[in-house]
Amino acid sequence: MWIIRDRHVTAGKTARIPQPMLSPAGKGADDAEELQPGSHDMHLDAILHQASMAGASDIHLVPGHLPMVRIDTILQTLDLPVLTVDCITAAVQSLTTGPQRARLKAAKDLDLSYAVEDLGRFRVNIHQQRTGLAIAMRSIREHVPPLASLNLPEVVQKFASLPRGLVLVTGDTGSGKSTTIASLIQAVNERQRKHIITLEDPIEYTFQSRQCLVEQRELGEDLPNFASGLKHALRQDPDMIFVGEMRDLETTALAMSAAETGHLVLSTLHTVNAAQTVERIVDMYPAEQQNQIRSMLGDTLQAVVSQTLFARCDEPGMVPAVEVMLCTPAVRNLIRENRTFEIPNVIETSRALGMSTLDASIAELHINGLITREDALSRATYPKALERALAA
Repeated sequence: MWIIRDRHVTAGKTARIPQPMLSPAGKGADDAEELQPGSHDMHLDAILHQASMAGASDIHLVPGHLPMVRIDTILQTLDLPVLTVDCITAAVQSLTTGPQRARLKAAKDLDLSYAVEDLGRFRVNIHQQRTGLAIAMRSIREHVPPLASLNLPEVVQKFASLPRGLVLVTGDTGSGKSTTIASLIQAVNERQRKHIITLEDPIEYTFQSRQCLVEQRELGEDLPNFASGLKHALRQDPDMIFVGEMRDLETTALAMSAAETGHLVLSTLHTVNAAQTVERIVDMYPAEQQNQIRSMLGDTLQAVVSQTLFARCDEPGMVPAVEVMLCTPAVRNLIRENRTFEIPNVIETSRALGMSTLDASIAELHINGLITREDALSRATYPKALERALAA
């Protein structure tokens, strides 16, 4: 049986597990005792307890490997037995319903959410890979953090007051997009009287209606796809709509249409900066429609926030570097005229309005002693230019 190691509680909260609990990723499967065949009681919650005590953001469960967790961007192993196919199978059984297992069998991938009392919620992906099913889990905070606590530029807080238009939060996987969006939604929920509809895959943060009426719908459970949910949401009298991801042409077209007709639409994209975000949206459309879409996007887009997370060097934890593009008249003209390559220059010269390039944000983090010089240069868009700026 797998046992959770000693817990250390101080000042009313669980402290991180002592460092010996963790070892660098890459420790071989032969270094830990494997569970005997047939002994496949996964004790998934025990793994999640250890991961939570360690402050892990992600948990990876792959047959033939030790359980792995990501802590402050670094992948490490837990001091637990090697996972077997039976272990993973038992975990999948405990995580899923019959219809979900049917979808997993057909599609070889399944997204869902999972809640554990006293630990909170987890975003889960179950997928088929070479040695069998594997599980990736992302820890979701129990409570939506206030916008002011996320170390984001102050101008981002103003997006919660926008009456209409399209606001995009972009970045790579694990960059904190979902948390930023959730905090924006919560800010509206606490201060305004509106109807908010979220379309998610899966539902991550759960909202209690405060000043607003908040409805949350989950892909696969409450709607077949984002496009269908968006089309019907427009008939449900929403003021604000969150679309989990603008992942295809139909969803993107409906999101832009909703923003154009007087709704505030929030969504995400896996792009690394504002200029690339604009190009990605336009490129979704056939060539003969792209001029029309540039004009439409120039009218509806309000802001793009592109973020990436760094491990802090001054204390445990992470901090975001953030690029912010506000759609001023100058930016709108660049979008309409297909001059997106000039957007970084406009952002650079509009700092007084609250805009910031990603490299400027990275430089500020390093100058303030929050991240190392090595990390700053390795993640910069223009490393040589940043190196000269830091040396000045």
